[in-house]
Amino acid sequence: MSTLQDADAPPRFPSLDRFCSVGRTVEILSDAWSFLVLRECFFGARRFEQFQSVLKLPRNTLVKRLLKLTELGLLRKVAYSASAARFEYRLTEQGRDLYPTMLALLKFGDTWQSDGQELPLRLIHKRCGKHCSPVVACSACNQAVDPHDVQYRNGPGAGSQARQLDRIRSRRASDPQVLQRLRPCSVARSLQIIGDRWSFLLIREMFFGVRRFDEFQANLGIASNILTDRLQRLTEHGVIEKRQYQARPDRYEYRFTAKGRDLYGSMIVMMHWGDKWLSHGKPPLILRHRLCQHDFFARVVCSECGEELDPRQVEYGLSYSFDNSCEAA
Repeated sequence: MSTLQDADAPPRFPSLDRFCSVGRTVEILSDAWSFLVLRECFFGARRFEQFQSVLKLPRNTLVKRLLKLTELGLLRKVAYSASAARFEYRLTEQGRDLYPTMLALLKFGDTWQSDGQELPLRLIHKRCGKHCSPVVACSACNQAVDPHDVQYRNGPGAGSQARQLDRIRSRRASDPQVLQRLRPCSVARSLQIIGDRWSFLLIREMFFGVRRFDEFQANLGIASNILTDRLQRLTEHGVIEKRQYQARPDRYEYRFTAKGRDLYGSMIVMMHWGDKWLSHGKPPLILRHRLCQHDFFARVVCSECGEELDPRQVEYGLSYSFDNSCEAA
C-alpha cells in the first residue's frame, strides 16, 4: 500500500506540526455537534427551532455552535422577517462544499457501523432517479480510489510550523447515544469513532506510515495518557489492531484493519476541502492516481451514474419515523 510517507516529508521534530489540509479541516470539524448542525443544514434546516427540535441541544450550546459556524464562514445569517429580529442560517459556498465529506462519512458508517440493521438513510439521486451510494472517485478518470493506487509528492504548500499548544484539545467524542437523538444517522455513527481531533489525527498519521507509539507522540505532541486512550478506543472499534514486532522487551505497533483502511476515502475528501478553502492555493500534498497516471483530487460520485453528488440533486429515503418537515437542500 502506498502511504503518505511516499512524499519527501519534512523533518519530524516534537515542536513542529507538518502542514496538512486534513489537519486544517479537522480543526473545524473536530466538534461533533458542529458537524451535526451542518448535517441538518444539508437536510434543509434553516431556523433555530428546526435545529433544536432534531438535535435537542441546550439553547446556549446551539447558539454557540451557530455563531462559530457563521464566524468560520460556513453559514451566513439571513433575516427572514422585517417585523421582528428573526433569522435563518444558510450554507455558504464554503459550507456547501463540505457535503462530500458528510457523504464519505455516511458511506463509512453505512458499511461498518450498521450492525446488520436496515440503513437509516437511503440516498436518491434525482439526476438518474436511482437509489445510490456515495463513491470516492478520482477527479481525472472518475474511477473509485483505492489507497494502494495512490502516490504522493510534496506540493507548493509543504512544510511545517511551530506547534501551537494553545490549540491542542483533549476533548473526546460526544456521547454515542446523544449523537443519534431523534435522527439515527450513519454520519453520527462514524463520529462516535472518529469524532474528536486526536482520533482524526492519529488516523492521518497512520496514512503517513506511522505505526509506533513513540512516533505518534513525537509527531503530534500528544500526552501519553491521551494517546493511550485514543489507540485503545480505535482498537476496540476495530479500526486498528495491535501487533507485536519485538520480544524481550515486548514492543508493539498499530496497523489498519480493513475497516480502518476504508477511512481513507473520508481523509482525502477532507484533504481536498482543506486544499481548496484553507491552503491559499498551495496544497501541501499532491495526489497521483496510478491507474490513470494523472494528478487528482477526491470527488464523491453516484454509484449508479458516476455523476458528482450535489446536495440540491439528492433526496433522502427514510427507514424510520421522524419529523420530515425538513426537505433536502
